[in-house]
Amino acid sequence: MKFLNWIAGLLIVAMALVSGCTTSVVVEETFPEVVSEPVDLSAVLVMDNEFQNYRATPTAKTSIQLGTAQVDLFGKAFNGLFEQVRVVSSREEAGSGADLVITLSVREVQLSTPSESYLNVYEVWIKYNLDIETVDGVPIDSWFLPAYGKTQHSSLVSRSRAVEEASVVALRDAGAKLMLDFFRIPAIYGWMQQHMATKTAS
Repeated sequence: MKFLNWIAGLLIVAMALVSGCTTSVVVEETFPEVVSEPVDLSAVLVMDNEFQNYRATPTAKTSIQLGTAQVDLFGKAFNGLFEQVRVVSSREEAGSGADLVITLSVREVQLSTPSESYLNVYEVWIKYNLDIETVDGVPIDSWFLPAYGKTQHSSLVSRSRAVEEASVVALRDAGAKLMLDFFRIPAIYGWMQQHMATKTAS
């Protein structure tokens, strides 16, 4: 009986130590170049300093550095969509030599762990917002882009590694949705048809 009480005490201490730890994750994934046929349009991507250095704090004891990885992801994805892409850190730097200006931001990052969901996986949700306008500042759309990622299992990896893996899967999901859906956005599709017709007529 004393032995069982001793084991139970050790488990309680271990759980307290784990729950008290702070997890800080840096996502350093480099994504492959996109193989696709880009449309004959140019875009300026506005990724400000907050976006480039973005650190999410989905819980009080967890931080996820996404900045470098998401800049790499979106830069390569948009290069697969547009013939010409330029990245700037502020709207004022966009200039006048492009068809579209796209400002990216992160709305929210959420994290679910096995201790919270009772599932043997870690899950990450990243919610992006893309403000899309003409180079003259005429708004076209404000597009909400949600992304989701999870680990296959969590039993064989550390908490930090599991959070990183789920974050990478979420970023890949964002890239895939962007490639598939961007030109399907009704406002973008309508603008593109009108823009192409104007270019052809001139």
